[in-house]
Amino acid sequence: MKTEELVPDKKACCGCGACEAACPTDAISMRADEEGFLYPSIDAVACVGCGRCAAVCPMRDGARWKADKEPRFFAAKHRSEDVLRHSTSGGAFTAISDAVLARGGADFDEKLRVVHKMTDTAEGRDRMRFSKYVQSDMRAMFRAVEDECARRPVLFTGTPCQCAALLSYLGGRPENLFVCDLICHSIPSPLVWEKYKSLLEEEHGAKIAEARFRSKEHPWGRANSNRGFACRFEGGDEFIEDDRFYRLFIYERTIARPSCSACPFTDVRRVSDITIADCFGIEKYAPNLYDPLGVSLMMVNTEKGGEMLAAISGAMELHERPKEESTAEQRRLSRPGRMPESRAAFWEAFRKGGLKAAIDSLKK
Repeated sequence: MKTEELVPDKKACCGCGACEAACPTDAISMRADEEGFLYPSIDAVACVGCGRCAAVCPMRDGARWKADKEPRFFAAKHRSEDVLRHSTSGGAFTAISDAVLARGGADFDEKLRVVHKMTDTAEGRDRMRFSKYVQSDMRAMFRAVEDECARRPVLFTGTPCQCAALLSYLGGRPENLFVCDLICHSIPSPLVWEKYKSLLEEEHGAKIAEARFRSKEHPWGRANSNRGFACRFEGGDEFIEDDRFYRLFIYERTIARPSCSACPFTDVRRVSDITIADCFGIEKYAPNLYDPLGVSLMMVNTEKGGEMLAAISGAMELHERPKEESTAEQRRLSRPGRMPESRAAFWEAFRKGGLKAAIDSLKK
């Protein structure tokens, strides 16, 4: 198979790397393009034409893993204030991972360096709590998850396309695998993320020691959702806020991966066992359930998801809510985001003058 046959255009590839992992002759390598996004490149000499790469591609047929029926929706909040303070929203991820780790399981998630990692300790899990708005490199994870599932429970957390890619690679749902996905708002460029970190370090004259995409210095909720990015520099204790990367990603959408505008997973029928997100709007629909430290939306998609909900009920306050309320402020449960008209101009400015020039070009 030729590269252009597997990926006829950039909207047809989510960069998951399942094709590379599945290739029996190692004929596929994932390479970054000029925007920093990974795409497969096929060595025509090594390729035997087996078609395995196309078979595991989530953009081609990953939707077959979607649940047969619509989910149940819950507003959820961890009972531990410490967990809430150190979580993106209501602590749902911590509760689910605790349940898996308690059974001697392993947890696969992504860290800030955009590479999926595995942990089997609570300490390792705690480093995974906060949102990471950067595309993770999953290539080593497919075989690792497959190996771990053969001997112990596994929790895999990722974007819907990553979860569908894993299920396609595995060819089904192993009994030991629990899949948790996120309501994804698109994947931003890893290249811009690296340049953004460099820009911040240049402006502040120090290396970044720690970064948080969703700090809770402000009360949790939709109104403050764009104020969350903060970083601490070496030699200092203060976290400094800066919203430029977040705005490029969420509001301008100029750095989103092209395939996100053609995402086949933006509906309420999910590929995972449980979906987690911010329970935005809860302050309007059920003010008594609002907490300034965060409330999670949990969508229970499968029977296994229902069993997990029962397992974490001691750690979480759970309140079932109507579908209409739960989806009202979740646009990515009904349609993908559009590619903005300003995208081409942004990247042209980026190539010519770097990130700061590209950001400035959007102000004109």
